[in-house]
Amino acid sequence: MDAAVTTSQRLASGKGHRDENFPVASLLIKADYRPPIMAFYRFARAADDIADHPSASAEEKLALLARMRSGLDGAGAAEAMALRDAMAAHGIDPVHAHDLLDAFVRDVTVTRYADWDDLIGYCRLSAMPVGRFVLDVHGEDRALWPANDALCAALQIVNHLQDCGKDYRMLDRVYIPLDTGLDIAELKGDRASAALRAIIAGLARRTRDLLDQSEAFSARIRDRRLAAEVAVIHRLARSLTHRLEQRDPLSERVHHGKAEALFLAAGAALPVLLRWPV
Repeated sequence: MDAAVTTSQRLASGKGHRDENFPVASLLIKADYRPPIMAFYRFARAADDIADHPSASAEEKLALLARMRSGLDGAGAAEAMALRDAMAAHGIDPVHAHDLLDAFVRDVTVTRYADWDDLIGYCRLSAMPVGRFVLDVHGEDRALWPANDALCAALQIVNHLQDCGKDYRMLDRVYIPLDTGLDIAELKGDRASAALRAIIAGLARRTRDLLDQSEAFSARIRDRRLAAEVAVIHRLARSLTHRLEQRDPLSERVHHGKAEALFLAAGAALPVLLRWPV
């Protein structure tokens, strides 16, 4: 086993697709489409683990991410080569994978964001390509990309707001835009001040605007089962955004429990699944 493989395995978090806040290739997705989506997920998970490892050096991370990119083009990381083969088999543009790698490189090299537009620029690389890849797997119209992009950006920002304290303490990474007036040192605390709570709630409201922009996304998707999954994701994001407007992510639980996530998912998926005949 070469040193790069050993190092990459050492940096692995052990996190899997069932540990994510939002569904990944759930049983709602047709069986034929799940393998390429899971290949993309495993690629993204491996790269994310590299970028987010708390003790690896920046140089080590960038070298491993470069090996991920090499695997997309030829010989390199196993997860990247598996994704390359899946993309070739389904005729999918590799730009989505390359954009995602650009985001992970940015995670290593950029730790602060100036304003909302700067944050959305990051989401353009870190989140939007994921949804675009899934749409391409299903052969959906690229006219759906703006709605996809709004939803995916919302999901990314929800995750950032939920994890704002942990990201700062473990990685010195701050996704809350600095023009909000944020006192970064407050992210180390066990409880948010009134000022920090107001900043988080304000960003949650802006995230709600993104969800409003993607409200009709599910109804425009041709594949009924993908439409149901998107409806579920949208419903979960709405719920989490509302919680972030009301709760302190430094001291209160924001994530859904399994039972409540299942309840919300069923309420979102069933109307979509019943909309068309089987």
